[in-house]
Amino acid sequence: MDRARRDRDTEGRARSARPRDGLGRPLPYGAPGVERQPEGVERSPGESLREAQRLLDAGLPFHAHEVLEDAWKACGEPERELWRGLAQLAVGLTHAARGNAVGGARLLLRGADRIGPYGGEDGSPGPYGIDVGGLAAWARELAGRLRGDADGPEGADPGVDLETGPEAVAGVDPVAEAPRLTGRQPGR
Repeated sequence: MDRARRDRDTEGRARSARPRDGLGRPLPYGAPGVERQPEGVERSPGESLREAQRLLDAGLPFHAHEVLEDAWKACGEPERELWRGLAQLAVGLTHAARGNAVGGARLLLRGADRIGPYGGEDGSPGPYGIDVGGLAAWARELAGRLRGDADGPEGADPGVDLETGPEAVAGVDPVAEAPRLTGRQPGR
């Protein structure tokens, strides 16, 4: 099998050449798709946040996750978990928009836990003006709604059980649910 048919790059790493929809799901070969974010682009933290926000606002959380993942892979150790957590928030929103309530809730909660230590005790912004407290609260609130909680992840859970609940439900609107990475979350 040749390299092109196997969707490999020049170094042999797997690269899917299939077109993707706006949420990153593969489409049939030849179908029109959404242009993917190039991988491995080095951006400043501010550029990464601006590009990820642009993509979130456009309803493309999977693509925002790719930008944040590049920042995670390129940053130094002190901020690695911050960028990893931000990428998990974006991919959690991706899963929620795809209708995967269980996976979405898990990733949102994981991301919230990862970014939490980077926020100020007094609610002040984290590095680069990131609204750490607001993002963590947004993620926990959305995870709670995905699970069917009345009060978020710590409340009673009459709905989706994270271990055994249904994997596919109606997805959330990624534009309506898009968080603000910097500044304050609406309503906070």
